[in-house]
Amino acid sequence: MKLQSFAILLSFAVCTAINAQEEITRYTDQPFLQETHTAHTLSVEGSAIGVNQLALTKDGHIWAATMSGVFVKKNEHAAWEYPPVNEPINGPTLSLIYGGDQQLVAGTWNGLYFISETGAQRLSGIPDTPISVLSYDLEGILHAFGPEGGWKCPGESCQRLSYDLPQSIRSAKQGPDGAWWIASDVGLYRFYASEKQHLYKKGTLISAYLNGLAWDSDGMLWVSGLGGVSKLRQMEVVDRITTEQGLPTPYTTCLAQSPDGTIWVGTERGVVRYYRDGTHSLRFSKRWLVDDHVTSILFDEEGNAWIGTQKGISCIKANEMTLAEKEAFFYQTLMERHIREPWTAGQVRLLEAGNLDTWVPEDDDNDGEYTSMYLAMESFRYAATGSADAREKAVKAFRFLKQLEEVTGRDGFFARSIVPPDWEQVHDPNRTYTPQEVAIRKVKEPRYKPVETRWHLSADGKWKWKGDTSSDEMCGHMFGYFIYYQLVANESEKVIIRNHVSKILDHLLRHDFSLTDLDGKPTRWGVWSPDQLNRNPEWLPDRALNSMELLGYFQFGHMITQNPAYKQTYLHLIEKEGYLKNMSQISQQNPAWFIYFDVMLASYIYPLLIWGEEDPERKAFYENHMDEWFVSRKGDQNPLINFIYNFTRNKQEALTESVAFLKDTPLDLIDWVIDHRQREDIRLTRNPVLEDLQVDPLQPPSLRAVVRWDKNPWDAVSGTPYRVREPVFWLLPYWMGRYLGMIE
Repeated sequence: MKLQSFAILLSFAVCTAINAQEEITRYTDQPFLQETHTAHTLSVEGSAIGVNQLALTKDGHIWAATMSGVFVKKNEHAAWEYPPVNEPINGPTLSLIYGGDQQLVAGTWNGLYFISETGAQRLSGIPDTPISVLSYDLEGILHAFGPEGGWKCPGESCQRLSYDLPQSIRSAKQGPDGAWWIASDVGLYRFYASEKQHLYKKGTLISAYLNGLAWDSDGMLWVSGLGGVSKLRQMEVVDRITTEQGLPTPYTTCLAQSPDGTIWVGTERGVVRYYRDGTHSLRFSKRWLVDDHVTSILFDEEGNAWIGTQKGISCIKANEMTLAEKEAFFYQTLMERHIREPWTAGQVRLLEAGNLDTWVPEDDDNDGEYTSMYLAMESFRYAATGSADAREKAVKAFRFLKQLEEVTGRDGFFARSIVPPDWEQVHDPNRTYTPQEVAIRKVKEPRYKPVETRWHLSADGKWKWKGDTSSDEMCGHMFGYFIYYQLVANESEKVIIRNHVSKILDHLLRHDFSLTDLDGKPTRWGVWSPDQLNRNPEWLPDRALNSMELLGYFQFGHMITQNPAYKQTYLHLIEKEGYLKNMSQISQQNPAWFIYFDVMLASYIYPLLIWGEEDPERKAFYENHMDEWFVSRKGDQNPLINFIYNFTRNKQEALTESVAFLKDTPLDLIDWVIDHRQREDIRLTRNPVLEDLQVDPLQPPSLRAVVRWDKNPWDAVSGTPYRVREPVFWLLPYWMGRYLGMIE
């Protein structure tokens, strides 16, 4: 069903609303409104052009007034046409209106025209002058305005109005009481019979530079312009909307009321919807708009919003969808676009920014980790549903991760990623470094390791594999193995997992607790050695988390293999090397060393530690540690963190925020640039952390770059429109919620 009330749409997305809702512990899936965006560009001779105004005719056609004439779109699937009517107009069209007389009228650079698909008929009585504003009165009679005055047009001829009008008219509407209201560069006018009122003085309107008019359902007149929106009853300003009430900029451009009574405010930085319940929401960036400079807003008969901008037209729709239907959409997308041989789950690259038709597969530094998340997702899907398909795909994902170790030819050392040998474009291609480059990099980063050969050809020649594997990959792998072992694997498969995990742990034991590459040296980030973490000050930033990670690996290894060497190692790290004490310092680490990805790495390790611990004192330590960590991360409203916590601690926490995320996440997975630095309605903060420019408050998912959980949700600017993210970030917490019985 099409949009009925945009006010419903953001009930879970607006951050302030989330905090106000009553906490729930089980969510029964039911339809909600899912917004989507379709971009439309208009061009003449290959050049994109902007829109001055939009109009909808009775036959459902959408018309656009531009500086190059008029365009028409005849149905949802039709292309925009540049009809013959533009020949007699022969220039800019400034305004469009369609009224009760079923006539489409255009105000142009030199007069007024009746428009049809076959031609244009000029109305008489108006000299060669620009007509920039059109409006119908209460009797259905057309009024036209421009810099040389106003005209009343009851038929095919027009008569000049006797009002003493300003020249800079930007909007004109007749109110319910019959008075005409005029928004201009020099203030607000009200004409009623022979009475004229003029509002412009300081202390009344926000400013006298006005451009839009709209009445709300309570009879309040909204007036947009420089500085924001003034709300009036008669000629008295009773309220104001500025950047403090949600406008991303004080430069507002237009107003429109939707069929459900929501007021849409166009600005030079997007469009803001003000709902009748007092909440509001923003749409900006190319995810939602062709361009952020909004010029016109129109609603069709189904309630869809058509938004004219300086670079084209956007259509924002909302259709009913359940979480189960959304899962089906994302899952189909994942299978069709984001799974590549030999069963890697990852992002894809676009040859043309924003154009999904140009996608090609792409490698990523963390293909192993993200496929591990996919493995966990399929495992939870299987555990929740018993689906044979989910089990089969989980097995495929595990085999891929196992292959990452087999392809290197080095026992226990696994690759970051593998690609076909004929791939010419990969991330971090092999290269050489000059001594000077190495010297300068070492000054900037003493731990820097130059790796000239990252990509290697496998022994059988079937794959290129990427080395220099990191701790991120190790954490992701172990989490995926843990979930797969617990929820999917049968006894024969568990033997394979034990042997595979043992290979990795034995590699660490042989190489001083480090991932050691083909060069016989530790990789840049795969270091958990006490000699480095405890005795090399340059590893101090990693000491707390890496200590926790290593404990988790050996705890998990002992839990599934019962190998006493792993238990002895685990206890040695705690009793002789102080790794438990190191771990206790995670919450106390210097903020300059914080990176959001560390939050996710910790979340992967907690279940490995807690589920396998048999000592009551240590188990209580881990549980308390996770509890405190979870409280500190609640503000992230991260459903993966929430459900990993609930899974590990047998809790039912933060379901409201998790469901809000699942609902508000857009279907569009293109990694559009989201730049909050252009907004004045939120605060930018510079904390001493690696992602230093952040937003306050946290923005809803629909106003963030596409999620990857290693990315900081508080980032002020992120995204690249040449990349499409895989939807595992959504599917994994959804299926965890289903498995836990928190989402029905």
